[in-house]
Amino acid sequence: MNGKVRTIVKDLPPSVVVFLIALPLSMGIARASGMPASLGLITAAVGGAVVGFLGGAPLQISGPSAGLSVLVHEWVVAFRTDEDPYGITSIAVIVMLAGLIQALAGFLKFGTYFRAVSPAVIRGMLAGIGIIIMAKQFHVMIDDDIEGTVLYNIYQIPAGFLKALATGDERTHYIAASIGLATLLTIMLWDRFRPAKLHVFPGALAGVLVATLAAAVLRLPIDYVVVKDSLVSYITLPTIDSLSKLMDSDILVGGVALAFVASAETLLCATAVSRMHPGDRTDYDLELAAQGIGNMACGVLGALPVTGVISRSTANVEAGAQTHWSAIMQATWVFLFAALLPGLLGLVPESALAAILIYVGFRLVQVSTPRKLLDYGRGVFGIYLATIIGIVAIDLLTGIIIGLALSTAKLVYSLAHLDIERIDSDDRIELHLHGAATFVALPLLAGALEEIPPGSELHMHFDELDFVDHACLDFIAAFQERHQETGGGVVMEWRSLIGRYTRGGIRAAARRSAPPSSPRRSRE
Repeated sequence: MNGKVRTIVKDLPPSVVVFLIALPLSMGIARASGMPASLGLITAAVGGAVVGFLGGAPLQISGPSAGLSVLVHEWVVAFRTDEDPYGITSIAVIVMLAGLIQALAGFLKFGTYFRAVSPAVIRGMLAGIGIIIMAKQFHVMIDDDIEGTVLYNIYQIPAGFLKALATGDERTHYIAASIGLATLLTIMLWDRFRPAKLHVFPGALAGVLVATLAAAVLRLPIDYVVVKDSLVSYITLPTIDSLSKLMDSDILVGGVALAFVASAETLLCATAVSRMHPGDRTDYDLELAAQGIGNMACGVLGALPVTGVISRSTANVEAGAQTHWSAIMQATWVFLFAALLPGLLGLVPESALAAILIYVGFRLVQVSTPRKLLDYGRGVFGIYLATIIGIVAIDLLTGIIIGLALSTAKLVYSLAHLDIERIDSDDRIELHLHGAATFVALPLLAGALEEIPPGSELHMHFDELDFVDHACLDFIAAFQERHQETGGGVVMEWRSLIGRYTRGGIRAAARRSAPPSSPRRSRE
């Protein structure tokens, strides 16, 4: 017991650091989702504690995510009614359904498969989400209300700049813009020049404090976060009518989409966090099941969905957290603050929260630097760009589907594509094979070999092949026998191939083709 107490005491400071980061971000993400700020705090408290206690990634912090805010905002617009202005009754069912799917996937050991997503799609998703957040939150930062698509929000940005510059008795956009700009500058300057003694104090909280104090002292006529006296008043429990929506096609599609996006984001975050510390490794199946249970809990309460969050998780590791108690305690501090001091939340300007999210959106785009993807070829960069365009121009789910479809098409093309370069010289013919030699490309390979004159010496270069299957190996072996009967010879150049592949078929073929005196090439 003493050891457990010591561990909890050591995890106390990191939990406070994460709490200070989670507080403004959770409110801002909720507002970006079109939901009351308090619902973000409920998700950070309930979802964070449940996943922290049950999860398989001990140092990962879970809570509301900027990435999921794009999905949730779409549903708020689609499902809101006069009786339910936030569409919570429908969104809660989506969150519960997504949680159920995640939990079942975790129990069925599907956790690792959610990680099998092309990095180009993931980076494109992050960049697209970042662009959407910046486009929408720019207007919130100047206290302007712009409805419509993401492209329309982008189109209206120049007009927003003009509003932010206009002054007058009835024009207050410039005041809100000034508060938002002050928040952004505070965050950037604090992160760059933060005193060593205050390294645990996050820039986002510093920005909110500066903006809140300035707005309170000057009594600025801008929009502030709307809160009720009781946190319980924001909880919306499911009813028979709301649960009956489970059969609606829009709810089913939304649940599957949320489960996929939240799982991919969570498990990628868990992978990144596991590389930051030497402690226990991540149990992806257990983490996925815990995320599902956390989302079911959040759905029951009518809160936002929960997922692993990289910014808070990174801060947790860097602050020295050792166990899951840090995640549990930070969620506890969020709950206590929201339950005991709700009045303080009403002093926070909306423009300050929007400025924080603009900074988050910029970081999301920056993380997805396209220069890194160009190193892997234009095809990978094209998938990245197409994913961004699909997300920004249509919606998040469609953009991801476009990215996944293009990734699959590229994979199929890579497996089916074979380039054969022929070089003739006085004493030999050389065939250089590039790509993948599979049964799909067998007609092409057969055509190239049938054009080899009888009795000639052929050198086949396999070094630049990505893959060769049994069908092609058998066909080449049969060609060798026929070609030898005409007095010809075949030399296999596949030293690098043997180094890359360890399957028994290739090694066995190499042993059959290589004479004792020269294991690197064969001549028959």
